[in-house]
Amino acid sequence: MIVLGFESSCDETGVALVRAEAGAPPRLLAEALHSQAAMHEAYGGVVPELASRDHIRRVLPLARQVLGEAGVGLADVDLVAYTRGPGLAGALLVGAGVAVALGAALGRPTLGVHHLEGHLLSPFLAEAAAGDGAGSGEAALAFPFVALLVSGGHTQLMRVAGVGRYELLGETIDDAAGEAFDKTAKLLGLGYPGGPALAKLAECGDEHAFALPRPLKHSGDLDFSFAGLKTAVLTQLRKLGPSPSQRLRADLAAATQAAIVDVLAAKALRALQQTGLSRLVVAGGVGANRGLRATLAAGARRLGARVHFPPAALCTDNGAMIALAAALRVRSGLDEGTRAGAFDVRPRWPLEELAPAA
Repeated sequence: MIVLGFESSCDETGVALVRAEAGAPPRLLAEALHSQAAMHEAYGGVVPELASRDHIRRVLPLARQVLGEAGVGLADVDLVAYTRGPGLAGALLVGAGVAVALGAALGRPTLGVHHLEGHLLSPFLAEAAAGDGAGSGEAALAFPFVALLVSGGHTQLMRVAGVGRYELLGETIDDAAGEAFDKTAKLLGLGYPGGPALAKLAECGDEHAFALPRPLKHSGDLDFSFAGLKTAVLTQLRKLGPSPSQRLRADLAAATQAAIVDVLAAKALRALQQTGLSRLVVAGGVGANRGLRATLAAGARRLGARVHFPPAALCTDNGAMIALAAALRVRSGLDEGTRAGAFDVRPRWPLEELAPAA
């Protein structure tokens, strides 16, 4: 089975082809991605209308590029997948419209995929490419596991028992971790996207120079809160005056990153202990943060657990994870949504709603 996947939930246009054969791990045939970061930089954030228009311009050229690189014709595609939600409504409609139109023209089924499901299943594609950990001395990723979904719009801990079997363990009660990164970066006068810019500046700073709070770290539950941390950063900046030195800005960036990483790691490791599971998947854009990766890897080793990180290219939004998630859902018999000629999108869509009926 060859799956053509489209991702257009926010400000990246992604297209990919994945081959999934019975008895073999899924394999990425080709992928292409266009980021709108440069376009949105002047506005300090994503402008939904501009994002939708750019998806329209990019999606078909990217699809032609992927098909050409893979040496695959449209007639060879067995399933067309698209991001159904969550995300920006207009942006989602672009990918959904193109996917369903292609499915109808080809007489192929289409499947709307949950964006976060794509993220949390993406390590399976990476490990398949690496040989499922063969020769590494480490166990390959397998169900069940705990997933930390952490991005600009989401911070959640899920227990994942299988494809489509997700239990919410904890989530942010206000702002997502990625939002805290981005808004702190904006306060520090950094560019867009803010998270990577803040992480780069933090490399030159002293994380102990400022005492910042770790909200809910010791709450005993698995929920998160980052609104208070942003307020604390603003308070520190006001104390520093209108033109803090580059050194002080780097110190504050390092302290902010350390506080966010500390809370994320503490909650994720507590989730492993509470569930008794030994595998943790970290998914979403913040999963590319090197400080978070190092902290979680060290903490997991202490617990005798393993952390599975997608490569950086699969942490960002991409078409490969959508094609993969669709392939795994079909393989698991969860393809009841496949159809041609009609579509809808879910700008707000809790991941736990994917759980099959008992």
